Amino acid sequence: MKIAIGADHRGYELKGRIKKVLQEEGHSVTDLGTDSPDSADYPDFAIPVAEMVAAGEVQRGILICGSGIGMSIAANKVAGVRAALCRSVEDAEMTRCHNDSNVLALSEQSGDNPRIMELVLTWINTPFEGGRHLRRINKIADYEASHS
Repeated sequence: MKIAIGADHRGYELKGRIKKVLQEEGHSVTDLGTDSPDSADYPDFAIPVAEMVAAGEVQRGILICGSGIGMSIAANKVAGVRAALCRSVEDAEMTRCHNDSNVLALSEQSGDNPRIMELVLTWINTPFEGGRHLRRINKIADYEASHS
């Protein structure tokens, strides 16, 4: 799978760990930065990752900042993106099954979670269920299309 990843300074270290695991799992990872722990603004990474997802250049995006909240807000401004902030493996599974999320937002504090890589891989590997959930996703897409 093609995956874009980005982080601000707070997510820099966790981004590197996640990127390594994804590559070891055979995924192609495009790293959009940041490339250091120096202060950086989360929208500078959230928007380019989200735009790559929306354009179909990659299948998924992963974003990390201090809380994950800023990244999810910024990414969700891009039409076609369904970014979800996940803090548990269960969140990751549910947002893929029911919401077909295509961007995962994480808090850098999640790096301390012993199950963080399980969370990421669950999100990557869990398929969308479709069915009644597709009807709901289509309502969101219709709203985006009528308001752009």
